Amino acid sequence: MRLQKYIALSGVASRRKAEEMIQQGRVKLNGTIVRDMGVIINPTEDQVIIDNQPIKPEEQKIYILLHKPEGYVTTLSDEFNRPKVIDLLSDVAERVFPVGRLDYDTSGLLIMTNDGDLTYQLTHPKHEVKKTYIARVKGAPDEKALGFLKRGVDIGGYITAPAQVEKLKSDGRTSSIRIIIHEGKNRQIRKMLDAVGYPVLHLKRIAMGRIELGTLVKGKWRHLTAEEVRYLKSI
Repeated sequence: MRLQKYIALSGVASRRKAEEMIQQGRVKLNGTIVRDMGVIINPTEDQVIIDNQPIKPEEQKIYILLHKPEGYVTTLSDEFNRPKVIDLLSDVAERVFPVGRLDYDTSGLLIMTNDGDLTYQLTHPKHEVKKTYIARVKGAPDEKALGFLKRGVDIGGYITAPAQVEKLKSDGRTSSIRIIIHEGKNRQIRKMLDAVGYPVLHLKRIAMGRIELGTLVKGKWRHLTAEEVRYLKSI
């Protein structure tokens, strides 16, 4: 990043004013006065001082909705060198991280941001943010099985909270089910459906609260609208 841009992002002055400061010898880079307009710095490693005061860029908050494909991990690093969701955001300059997670073999809506406060808000259990999934399962779940899911099932030492469940369609061999939960246990939907005898063949998250995936193409992303961000912060 050019030095004058770094100064402007720090909120000290406009880029033009920053150039004047450099010409006036008021700017130090790693302890040395610089006057060259073409200096390139590393924002994470170099230290910039103006009038003997260290400066840092103001972090611009960014909010992204990603359609995560299957076969990507939601961690920022992976010991098995599997593809990461962050790889799909190579054209995003800011360093963002996922809000919650989606399993490696699950697709759908994933929010990415650098807003730590909002991330905490959306992932803390007490806020009970509803997440909507469409699951294609093996077999045709009957009302008894759906009833178990609605009341809560044991997924291995943990009883899930009541879920909203609706069977959308079935051909007898497979069925599509809409499930809405507010918890986020590891592989929870899959474990819930395994517990009632209908293993998941495909799983996709289509909404978080009122934020919907819509027609966004798998592997693509978009910025959340100002209205969507306000809604998430209001939860």
